[in-house]
Amino acid sequence: MVDVNDAVLDGKAELFFPAYLIPTLRDLRGDSWRDLVDRVSVLPDTHPDSLAFVLMMINLGDCMKCHSNYYKFLRGCAFCSLQTIRTYKGTDADLLRLYSNAQDEIDRQLSGIGTLTLAAA
Repeated sequence: MVDVNDAVLDGKAELFFPAYLIPTLRDLRGDSWRDLVDRVSVLPDTHPDSLAFVLMMINLGDCMKCHSNYYKFLRGCAFCSLQTIRTYKGTDADLLRLYSNAQDEIDRQLSGIGTLTLAAA
């Protein structure tokens, strides 16, 4: 399991929410969220369900707007993602719905239908 402190100390600058941080979000919400994180965190980064989780986090965290002068960038992806999930105002069911929407988007892209859209687009 990845510890958030390890993710911060490694000094990596990420462009988007990285899949290796998924396990760090496990205990931030209720049981349904924990179950989702447990299921997705063991998948390869290239698995459609992992990609959907990453897409959901990119949209929730406004990763497309992040840049080197942005406060969130300076704190890093690990802290940003923790804060994003901790402060999310919706329910766990809302988060699972966002994940399902991201799964649908990934499925459309993998089948060659539609254009991938991100929050800042």
